[in-house]
Amino acid sequence: MNPAPHAKLAGRFREDASLARVKVAVSTELGEGMRCTTTARGHEVAADEPRSFGGGDTAQSPVELLLTSLATCQAVTYRLWASELGVALDRIGVEVEGDLDLRGFLGIAEVPAGYAAIRMVVTLDGPETDERYRELADAVDRHCPVYDVLARPVPVERELRIA
Repeated sequence: MNPAPHAKLAGRFREDASLARVKVAVSTELGEGMRCTTTARGHEVAADEPRSFGGGDTAQSPVELLLTSLATCQAVTYRLWASELGVALDRIGVEVEGDLDLRGFLGIAEVPAGYAAIRMVVTLDGPETDERYRELADAVDRHCPVYDVLARPVPVERELRIA
């Protein structure tokens, strides 16, 4: 069996933990209407609001992108940990939905502006036993970065610069 693609990187991090501590940064510019273009490591992604919120409906909204981040992070974490644990997988599917009360975003009621609940359905297909897939799911829950940041409070600081 070939080593996992991340094995070399994991080995370097085991030897020197300081190499594993990274800063992740993105930069966003608001364009026309509600459309934003965000750049990270030279890659761009767009976000926009539906027309009902004054956007052009040309891309996923920021709250949809949050769910997309969770779904995609889950999928890649399943792939990584399946490799790490030697669990065979033919298919990984992730569906995520969340409950929003848009009155919070619009400031017309004292309700949270963010999600009240998020639900995920992960579908795994392959030759392994249910027990092996549950073991994999537990590993993913412990190691998925986006799941982790949503499941525990994370301090957020804001600095305002006025040009």
